[in-house]
Amino acid sequence: MDQETLGSIVLLVIVTLISVVQNAFFANKVEHESRHCNGKVLQRQGSSSFDRVYTANQNCGHAYPTFLAVLWCAGLLCSQAPAAFAGLMYLFVRQKYFVGYLGERTQSTPGYLFGKRIILFLFLMSVAGILNYYLIFFFGSDFEIHIKTITSAISPLLLIP
Repeated sequence: MDQETLGSIVLLVIVTLISVVQNAFFANKVEHESRHCNGKVLQRQGSSSFDRVYTANQNCGHAYPTFLAVLWCAGLLCSQAPAAFAGLMYLFVRQKYFVGYLGERTQSTPGYLFGKRIILFLFLMSVAGILNYYLIFFFGSDFEIHIKTITSAISPLLLIP
């Protein structure tokens, strides 16, 4: 793979690998709580604390394919740096959701809502990239610089709760 191609995806690869480590952390928490509550490995029936850890892990796992799809689509079709930044923010929010779910379930709500906003941002970046492709294809107009400027300017706004 040449350096230019690698340079255009390296941030997305880093965010993806961090998300894999986070998934391993979540799975480890489930295993630890299972052993702590039941004395055996991965028995589904257990205490309410095990059920919370297990459910939080399942909820994070269900949203994971959607996150990866929009992360890579936004990074490849639109702009890598804002997509990677939004991906890191999503991982932080997912951690907040997971930890919040272990306490009172209402503590997980802000992380859940913030995560939805980040997924929407990545989705809109992907749509903008697709629209730009078809504008180039049919009309010869390239708005890539404008789209990258807008997404770079908007991505820090994801920090606002």
